[in-house]
Amino acid sequence: MAIDGRPCDETALPHVWSECVGAGRANEGLRADWQRQFAEAVDTLGFKYLRFHGVFHDDMFVYRETYGGGFGPDSPLDEPAYTFSYVDKVFDFILDSGARPFVELGFMPRALATQTETLFWWRAHCSPPKDMTRWVELVTTTVEHWIDRYGLDEVRQWRFEVWNEPNLVPHFWTGTRTQYFELYEATAVAIKEIDPGLRVGGPSTSVFVPDDRYKGETQDRSKEHATAAADDVDALEWRPVWIEEFMTWCEQRQVPIDFLSTHTYPTDYAFDANGVGVPLSRYIDATRDDLALLRGLIADSAYPDAEVHITEWSTSPSSRDRMHDTVFAAASITRSLLQCATLAESISYWAFTDVFEEGGAGIGPFHGGFGLVNEQGIHKPTFHAFSMLNRLGDRLLLSTPHGVVTRDSRTSAVSAVFFNYPDDMGSDSIGSANSYEDTRHLARKGPSRRIRHSIAGLEPGTAFLVETVDWDHGNPAEAWYAMGSPVNLSRNETRHLAKVADALLRDTLTVPENGVLEIDLELAPWAVTSLRQSD
Repeated sequence: MAIDGRPCDETALPHVWSECVGAGRANEGLRADWQRQFAEAVDTLGFKYLRFHGVFHDDMFVYRETYGGGFGPDSPLDEPAYTFSYVDKVFDFILDSGARPFVELGFMPRALATQTETLFWWRAHCSPPKDMTRWVELVTTTVEHWIDRYGLDEVRQWRFEVWNEPNLVPHFWTGTRTQYFELYEATAVAIKEIDPGLRVGGPSTSVFVPDDRYKGETQDRSKEHATAAADDVDALEWRPVWIEEFMTWCEQRQVPIDFLSTHTYPTDYAFDANGVGVPLSRYIDATRDDLALLRGLIADSAYPDAEVHITEWSTSPSSRDRMHDTVFAAASITRSLLQCATLAESISYWAFTDVFEEGGAGIGPFHGGFGLVNEQGIHKPTFHAFSMLNRLGDRLLLSTPHGVVTRDSRTSAVSAVFFNYPDDMGSDSIGSANSYEDTRHLARKGPSRRIRHSIAGLEPGTAFLVETVDWDHGNPAEAWYAMGSPVNLSRNETRHLAKVADALLRDTLTVPENGVLEIDLELAPWAVTSLRQSD
């Protein structure tokens, strides 16, 4: 096979985008709509693992020190009771769907928490434990339950991540950095004592920063002032949070690390000298460059073979960022994920659904939620982008700044994804927006992009389906905006928007007798296009 007259030098193309995806919290996984949407995400988008918060939160009722009688006195128990009925329902469903849990161990049950009701309307308890021995008993009992229920061979394929974003004090953690490291050590040792083949990691920290705000035991906002005032934030030296300190701490104590996890949102929120938070957006290639730096730090550490899992990633960390609903996000994430395919074991998009309640339910069907689908299950442009990426092969035949051509090593089927991240954007990212109307100025960016390639060595008569999502096709948020942005959709409006969402631009190309497929496509600004062999 040859492309553009040159023989193909094949390399591996890991599907880093479909290894794992995020969801809000465990309790949301009990909902029927959440389950329908996740099953579709596995079937259509190919996700293999699912990560979420709150497996130990009180609404899952795993750990109890009282009987829980409801009305009247709540009698204490002689020993803690562990009940897994709710957790079993969620984990059974994930496994039955064909995926696996990427287990985030947290948050703290109320009975073990040193501080309670610290985060979200559902009052997550994000504190160190009152009694580390009891925490270890909780982790040990839970993991042993999963081994009994699903088998050791299965659970060895999971990942156990200790906590979530402990650098964000007092939100996701009310303790110090050392207290988190101690929690990690106790947890990792306990898991390895159950079985050395179980895989554990951390520190699950949030974002990269260009200053020393996290260098001490707790966040020092005075160290953020220069970042907030910087004329060019991209000229600053951005580094991961706690990764180096974490590896050094574990090395000194011979604590195991099977994987390093962190979150690489290409944004920051730095406080200026007046205590005002300043939102910052970095350049479009920040994720790629951050991951390359992270890989280098790990290669030079005592844990060079540790996996890298980006357990949260999106264009921004806000569940009210209207960019998430747009074609602009689809082009942006396609570009970034193709750049980063070899730089991590997984990049977990946050999150697969707008059934996500950290800030409460969304106000309106397109409220800027993280999801690839909205609360009604309507496909956003980002859903189609992930579907196109999932259909790529595992062998890379051609890589350009605007897309890739691939081959499936099992079937030899050829497929491609191309995108037009407009030249007018320069090195700028799409940024964030507080309203859908504030996103629409990007629709004026351009120009169109012509994609031309020839692929030789194909079977004559083979048909290729070409699908495109762009401003005029598969853009339900714009159709909703044209309706007047109703907060509460009628059933007919929901059906109409679902049809709009899936009305992609479609065409067919057929390989002629000479076995050379000529690709000649005009991509509108922000378009993402897939080319694949027809079934």
